[in-house]
Amino acid sequence: ASFQLLSPFPREDGWSVTYTTQSICTLKGSTVELTCSYTYPSGTVTSTFWFTKMETSVEPEDLGQNPEYAGRLEYHGDKKNGHNLTIRDLRESDSATYKFRFITDQTGGRYYGDPGVTLSVTGTEKINEPSCLQVKVTPAAEGQKTLTCSTNCILTDNPTYIWYRNGQNVQDNSSHMYSISSEDADSYYCAVKGHNGLSSPAVYKAKNTSVSVSPSGEIVEGSSVTLTCSSDANPPVDKYTWYKKNGASLTGSEKTYNFTTISSEDRGEYYCGAENKYGRLNSSSVSVDVQYDPKNTSVSVSPSGEIVEGSSVTLTCSSDANPPVQSYTWWYNKNGGDYQSMTGPQHVFNQIQSSDSGEYYCEAQNEMGTDRSRTINMDVKCE
Repeated sequence: ASFQLLSPFPREDGWSVTYTTQSICTLKGSTVELTCSYTYPSGTVTSTFWFTKMETSVEPEDLGQNPEYAGRLEYHGDKKNGHNLTIRDLRESDSATYKFRFITDQTGGRYYGDPGVTLSVTGTEKINEPSCLQVKVTPAAEGQKTLTCSTNCILTDNPTYIWYRNGQNVQDNSSHMYSISSEDADSYYCAVKGHNGLSSPAVYKAKNTSVSVSPSGEIVEGSSVTLTCSSDANPPVDKYTWYKKNGASLTGSEKTYNFTTISSEDRGEYYCGAENKYGRLNSSSVSVDVQYDPKNTSVSVSPSGEIVEGSSVTLTCSSDANPPVQSYTWWYNKNGGDYQSMTGPQHVFNQIQSSDSGEYYCEAQNEMGTDRSRTINMDVKCE
């Protein structure tokens, strides 16, 4: 809305400048008109002009003499009480506070009016710079979302907007707001009618969501590992959710999920969900393969129970390891000394003898390390 604003320091002898509007926001390439009226006590006005820069004790420069405005300015006014400044083909560099000055044929007859008119010109003039138009997404009534085409200042000329869905014009001669379903997954952008080439970036829900693992390659138990969730989304992703496959969601809603000291229990498949105000999308899963040396190595005896001389007995060595155990070694303790008896995951006695009585244990080894079981005591009974 426009209103009148007087100079904050009117002279008591009838000097004043009144600006019709205090501020104007408009788009690059537009035409704008700045208007004012003025009063003075006596004499004849000999000069009127607008300026943007003023230094102490230096007469300000008439914009009409500034080459930056060449061919784009037009003054309209009478020498009594009104003056208009028209600027065409506006540039962002034209953003400034404009003030009106007039001079009369009387001694000391010079005056300019504060506060002036603040002009904001919005728009992008350079390739790869952000557009001045943006689409904001906000929740509306249940099942609805509102798209708002906005600029970095409120446009004062009430322009007409055009809305596009997946690159196709869906609403012409529209307002700056557009309603869609909450389930709508299409991309939308807006433009201002009459300003060809000036449009907002498209808004769309998260897409191309993926997880990367760092470091890549071999992951060793005890090392530090970071999972990173990446997604293409506009507006940007504001919430991430992490999941372990066949498990509950993990704590944390950041772009990265960190294992400070990763353990064998952490191995498995992980995926993430990326969400913005427009929607969400889960990634496919990635495998986190944690390598570790053998652990929980143990020996089992089959059959269980009493062992009788002449029967068949099998000792089995079991161990948890990644990569899998590459070799098993069996040790036999007799008369205070350890003796290697055989290799392989099983130690088979086809016809066990009482002389086979003693303590046995196994060792499991992979490329990461070695682990040994507890000792078991095997007591063979005579028939």
